Amino acid sequence: MTDFDQLNAAAFHAEKVASRRLAMQESLSAEQALRQIMELAAGSAGLQQLLSQRKAQAQANLARLATRRQGKRDERALKLNQSRVPAGSWQAWFDGSARPNPGRCGVGGLLAGPNGERFEICQDAGYGNSSEAEYLALIALLEVAVKVQATPLLIHGDSQVVIDDVTGSASAAAPSLGTSRARALVLIGQISEVSLRWIPRHRNGQADALSQRASSSPMHRPDADCAD
Repeated sequence: MTDFDQLNAAAFHAEKVASRRLAMQESLSAEQALRQIMELAAGSAGLQQLLSQRKAQAQANLARLATRRQGKRDERALKLNQSRVPAGSWQAWFDGSARPNPGRCGVGGLLAGPNGERFEICQDAGYGNSSEAEYLALIALLEVAVKVQATPLLIHGDSQVVIDDVTGSASAAAPSLGTSRARALVLIGQISEVSLRWIPRHRNGQADALSQRASSSPMHRPDADCAD
C-alpha cells in the first residue's frame, strides 16, 4: 500500500474534501494536500500516531460489524428452527378477548392433529380483562388437548404475558392470574410433551376470530359452538 493509499484509508470524508480543495487552491498533488490535512488533524501527536489510531478504530468497527452480522444470522437460524414443527405433532392456537377491557370475555382456540383432526373452541367466558381471557382460552384449549390425548403438542398464542407466565421465562404476572396459571400447569402436566410459542397477532387469525365471535355473540353455554 502506498503512502497515499494509507492516508486515504485513514482519512475521514471531511478531510478528503478539504484536501481536494487545498490541492486546487495551492496546486498541490493529491498526496501532498491530504498529508497536510492529516498532519493538521494529528497535531502534536504526529501523523503516524493518528494513522495507528485510525487503523485500530477501523479494525474495531469491522469486528463490531461482523459480530452484529453473526448475531443476525444466529437470530434468523433460531427463528427458522422455531418455525419447524416435528412430524406427527399436534398444533394449537389460542386467543382471548374482552369487550371492553375489562368487559365481557370470549375465548377461542383451534387444535389440529397430524391426521387431519380439528377441534374449534368458541366460548363465552364471563367478565374479566384481556389477560384473564387469554388464560381462560389457553385452559379451554388444554382441556380439549388432554381429552383427545394430543401429544406432542405445540401451542401458539399472541399473549406474551400468558406465555412468559406459564413457561416461567419472566417474573410472575398479576396475582389475580395465579389460579389460572395453576390450572394451566396442571393440564400441561397431563400431556407428555408440550411447548408454547409466541406469535404476532396477525398470525393468530383463526383463534382471534373465534374469540371475537364468542365475546360478541349472544350468551351461550361454555361447551356450545358459536353461531356465525
